[in-house]
Amino acid sequence: MMTKNTFMRKLDKQRQQHKLYEMVRKIDQIFPLEPSVKEALLSVDREIFVSDIFKHLAYSLDALPMDSEQWISSPLTVAKMTQYLEPKGCDSVLEIGCGSGYQAAVLSKLFRRVFTIERIDSLLQEARGRFRELGISNINSKFDDGTRGWSTFAPFDRILFSASPKKIPSVIFDQLAEGGILIAPVEEYGLQRIVRYYKQNGRISTEQIESCYFVPIVEGREY
Repeated sequence: MMTKNTFMRKLDKQRQQHKLYEMVRKIDQIFPLEPSVKEALLSVDREIFVSDIFKHLAYSLDALPMDSEQWISSPLTVAKMTQYLEPKGCDSVLEIGCGSGYQAAVLSKLFRRVFTIERIDSLLQEARGRFRELGISNINSKFDDGTRGWSTFAPFDRILFSASPKKIPSVIFDQLAEGGILIAPVEEYGLQRIVRYYKQNGRISTEQIESCYFVPIVEGREY
């Protein structure tokens, strides 16, 4: 016989799943999702990545504040950045700017190996705890200045900036595999645009996608 506590936990889980489904449905109406990206979003409970004070807004399409004056991106933005990466058939992805870990968790459903770097130690420790809670084992994380990349595991099929640089460091392009794609919200003249970079025959070409707003990239590490 099911106890009251067990019943309430099961009911709460069903409510969360319904909210998650509705969130993804709204995203799909605004930005048509590829089946694999939709499935990835449905596989990650966003509420786990949101601060307690904002749990009631976890399934909204808004960016939400985190500690250290950072933000967890809107799930719509995460969906777009993920799909712009064109992940089908790729093995590895490097994320620069782990933050809450939500973007990395979504990527973990689409890539065999995910590498993510965070410069704020407290945020990284919290993200690692969430990965453990969700049983995600294919995310490798590092406390470091993301503008240096992660040469040990390069080259990467895909690279994603989850914060806005004014310029992509050359060392990052060096770590992008031949035929690879890099997505970044680049700031220029005070405005940000999502830019897709392609590496073909050792040369980089670009494609402007859309306007956006991300927190800026900051160099160095913060304990």
